[in-house]
This record gives sequence, C-alpha cells and structure tokens, in this order.
Amino acid sequence: MERIDKLKAFLQATPKDNFLRHALALEYIKIEENLQARVLFEDILTESPDYIGSYYHLAKLLEKLEQTDLAIKWYEQGMQAAKKAKDNHAYNELQAAYEDLVY
Repeated sequence: MERIDKLKAFLQATPKDNFLRHALALEYIKIEENLQARVLFEDILTESPDYIGSYYHLAKLLEKLEQTDLAIKWYEQGMQAAKKAKDNHAYNELQAAYEDLVY
C-alpha cells in the first residue's frame, strides 16, 4: 500500500499525469483492485488516446475479467494508435496479444 499512497500523493499535485495514473493502475492490479485499475486506464485512454502503453494493460485486465469483446476492442484501438504513432514495438505486442485472444 505504501507505493499506492505515494502515487496518490504525487497525483494530488498533478492529477492528469498519465505516467502516474498508469503506474497506480498497475499497482491496483497487483492487489486485485481491478475496477479501480480499469477506471484509471479508461480515463487515460479517453483523455490521451496516444498513451499507447495503457491499451495493452487495459485489454489484458479485461481478458482477466472475462470481458473478451471489450478486450478485443481495446487491442484494436491500441493497434490503430500504435500504427498512427509509428510505434512498431507496441503495435507488435498488441497484435500478438490480440491474435492469442482471437485465434
């Protein structure tokens, strides 16, 4: 909980910092606070669709929650965003996870 408390404190100063929100979401996943993680990832991607790293983690979380259709949607959006950003590494990771889920 110490890491979560520190991240929350940092976020009070900069509440829209995507790096901090992403890190907090990952910490929430570690302690099975999946709804809080999901809300953070969705907020990040709604406000900053170019924050590529959150697509993978949100989709993986949705897979874990057995929300396959939503996971597929977020993988697809992530692949589009990665392609637009010319981030081939992220695109390949998203595509591999997407294909593992779909095929």
